Amino acid sequence: MNRRFLGAAAIIVALFLPVAVQAQGVPGGVERGARDGERAAGPVGAVVGGVVGGVVGGVAGVLGVDERPRFRSYVVEQRRPSYQYREDLRVGAVLPEEGVTYYDVPPEYGVREYRYTVVNGRTVLVEPRSRRVVEIVE
Repeated sequence: MNRRFLGAAAIIVALFLPVAVQAQGVPGGVERGARDGERAAGPVGAVVGGVVGGVVGGVAGVLGVDERPRFRSYVVEQRRPSYQYREDLRVGAVLPEEGVTYYDVPPEYGVREYRYTVVNGRTVLVEPRSRRVVEIVE
């Protein structure tokens, strides 16, 4: 049984890794991977596809790979002040309620649900309701 599961998981990973790479962010990657995995291999495929899609989606980030340098240049041109954050700046960190200014991301970048700010000289995308960092743009 374990060998069958591992074999099925390996096949699913090999087949759906290219599809999962196109996912945006962990939630999108999980949803797409689970959906595609279930179509290919039923419930086991849904579990494996969801995990692979989430991992790859988290690596891919919110902005597309081609958009990152252009967005970073845009932010530098805007000359936004940098907020000094004393904690470890990482994806998942929650920024404080006070002192941080958030800015709209221009529509051409396709991430309308997020805002950006500059923290410790680094551009970050933030989920506005929770103030959680979803991507550090480098």
